[in-house]
Amino acid sequence: DNAPADIDTLLVAGGHNVLDLETNHHLMDWLVHKAGTVRRMASVCSGALLLGAAGLLDGRRVTTHWNVSGSLARRFPQAQVEHDRIFIRDGSLYTSAGVSAGMDLALSLVEEDLGRDVALKVARELVMFLKRPGGQSQFSAHLAAQTAERSNIRALQEWVLENLDQDLSVERLATQAGMSVRNFSRQFKQDTDTTPADFVESARIDAARRMLEDTPTPLKRVAARAGFHDPNSLRRAFVRRLGVTPGDYRNRFQNDA
Repeated sequence: DNAPADIDTLLVAGGHNVLDLETNHHLMDWLVHKAGTVRRMASVCSGALLLGAAGLLDGRRVTTHWNVSGSLARRFPQAQVEHDRIFIRDGSLYTSAGVSAGMDLALSLVEEDLGRDVALKVARELVMFLKRPGGQSQFSAHLAAQTAERSNIRALQEWVLENLDQDLSVERLATQAGMSVRNFSRQFKQDTDTTPADFVESARIDAARRMLEDTPTPLKRVAARAGFHDPNSLRRAFVRRLGVTPGDYRNRFQNDA
């Protein structure tokens, strides 16, 4: 045990050999001990299986990568597994889905400790999706929705994120915001440094890539849920913005899980 004694946040990562570690009694005892001393404990991807083996998930709301969430639920029935979440906080315990969801979780921890402004600066500076292909934006649509100065624009952005499969034309958005199209477009651009159409497409791509990373949802359903007319529209948007097809994007992250 070479770890420092005063660990604040303990992250347990997953991996292909995670099941082999469950029989390491020294590791299991160490996790149980640390769970009582650290300020918070978190798992990334299949690392939740190790926490389950150590008995740390009983009675907790948790998530993990879609490929092992069924196994997690069967093996640890006292845990409340939520299969479609990106990450979950239950008290001092945090669990996250795939590898990229661990990035979302890490940014959330930064925001929790240091505030929204610092988290946004970190997202911009480090480019949280640095390892993703193509011209990935510096932070997700959910983070972008926090940057607008006017509360009515922020509220409209949040509404967009919750209604991606609806008509999100600029006319519809202006109506939702209670503004004229011209005034809405001007204020939106002024506050967010992007157009309403660009924000909508970014939000839809963000939703689609999360489904591709963390669920086995068929491409046709991914396209519909994210608000694209059909899989071809989804494909064109991915190739234009990310430089890869949705299928290739999913393969990359399934192989990394």
